[in-house]
Amino acid sequence: LKMSWFWLYLPLHLLMAAYLCHSIKALTTSSQQSFKTGLFNFYHSLILADGKETTVHLLKDIPKRYYFVLDESRALAPFTITVTPCDVPIEWSILMHKASASFLGKATQGDHDTQEISKSQKAPSIVSTIFNYKGNSVETYMGMSSHSALYMLEFLSTERDTHITVYLTTDTTSGHLYPELPMDPRIDVIGIGHTTVTLTWKHSPSVLQHRENIQYCLLVNEKHNYKSLCAAETAIRSSGMKLPPALALSLSPYHLEPQQVMILSNSELSIINKASSGEVRQICMGTKNTYTVPNLSPSTQYYFDVFVVNLLTNASAAFTGTFARTLEEPDPKVTELKDGKVVQVVLDGKKQKFYSLQYQARHKKIQFTFQLCRGQVQVHITKNGKTVALANISGLRLFSLKGKLLDTYSVQLRSTEESNSSVKVQVSPHFHKPLFPLPPESLKIKSFSKLRTCNSVTIAWLGTQEESKYCVYKKRIEDDQVWMELQSVDRCSGPESRHKSEKVLCKYFYDMNPQRAVTTETITGLDAGTLYLFDVYLFGPSGIPLRYHSKVVKTRKNC
Repeated sequence: LKMSWFWLYLPLHLLMAAYLCHSIKALTTSSQQSFKTGLFNFYHSLILADGKETTVHLLKDIPKRYYFVLDESRALAPFTITVTPCDVPIEWSILMHKASASFLGKATQGDHDTQEISKSQKAPSIVSTIFNYKGNSVETYMGMSSHSALYMLEFLSTERDTHITVYLTTDTTSGHLYPELPMDPRIDVIGIGHTTVTLTWKHSPSVLQHRENIQYCLLVNEKHNYKSLCAAETAIRSSGMKLPPALALSLSPYHLEPQQVMILSNSELSIINKASSGEVRQICMGTKNTYTVPNLSPSTQYYFDVFVVNLLTNASAAFTGTFARTLEEPDPKVTELKDGKVVQVVLDGKKQKFYSLQYQARHKKIQFTFQLCRGQVQVHITKNGKTVALANISGLRLFSLKGKLLDTYSVQLRSTEESNSSVKVQVSPHFHKPLFPLPPESLKIKSFSKLRTCNSVTIAWLGTQEESKYCVYKKRIEDDQVWMELQSVDRCSGPESRHKSEKVLCKYFYDMNPQRAVTTETITGLDAGTLYLFDVYLFGPSGIPLRYHSKVVKTRKNC
């Protein structure tokens, strides 16, 4: 079988060998040796296949050559060559090595005639460059073959090692390896929102002819456009993300790496490649030529590339990429603060949106009060555009500020947790009677392990220098309820939200010496080996309560 194959192609190889050897006569000895070495390489690896896409790896500054001879029985037969750079710009050329017909006719008769022609130096060869290109775009050359010519393709990368794909075909009647692009291959941006961009493009003729085997795929990123799918995949790999061959675009069985997220909905496939440099999102939407890209960030520039993909061959063609900048996020609604009025704000932790408040001072000295109800909240206060306070709120927090009349204060609130947060805000002049009670140095409740019994628990908490009312409440809970109880507590709610049976006692207490402003209480009548949730409420002059941090204590099981 191998011998049959060899004899089948022998005439073509003899022709090419004789043609190359014909040029040795005019060369120097060293050049002849170099030429013979090139001839050896030609026979082993440098023949370009017809009708097949070939991947070529290039080393920096080292040219690589491929040869091909077209069907000698067909004069002026059409052929096309498509070269796709997969990374950096390259240089490539097509050279035609041509000799007279009399030489080619005698060259195939045998070595004796070939030697005679060489001695007489008849039929000199002519080498001409018929095409040259430098860049990183996909480029296609269409030409007419000559039965008396040998063709050479030369490739060179001057920036770094890279790879390209080369496709040679002489069959222009049985369809195309690459899907066709429309006459106008541009992508049009027809809609821009804060988090969406809507794109449309003209249909590929391949989609209209072979709908079941063709689909569109969209690439979205924040860096730049890609001129080929090959270049896009190379860039994704080089950024540290592993990308399986023809990821998602051929709809082959999916293999996702840890850096990838796949979303499949409404017959659309979306694969997001995550890296420190950002996201590269690939979306395949079948044969739809209009698509709205969701879940983008506001005020961000994105680059969009559309590829039409042949699912049978995995070959693709790129539309002309485009870019668009999403709209800026609208300014949050600003709420005006009034002297002494309490405003409660609920914040969305997942979107981490800011909530803005504004206050125009009618006094030189003012005080902002923040009571955290739930979650975690960051507070940013500016005066006439300059920052005067920035802090995370825990419990009750006061900010005393000094300025001028009619100074404008802006307050921005943001949840620092994924769950929703809530906070109460009040602003008032310094001489204004505060609605919230003056808090102690700490709002923690302490329990004494050595004083625990089977039916009693002793707790302690800090008081203030003002005589105030303190009320203690207890609630029996199960072991699996502890986390939920502590997370769901609303620290702005007062005793009115509690069941009457949970009330333990109320007492008045104060001490002018902050070091001695500590009170204890022993709660009796408890069940052995049981968990209890204890809360203490501090009531100020206005009657608005301040809730201490809840404390969970378990009574002893055996006494």
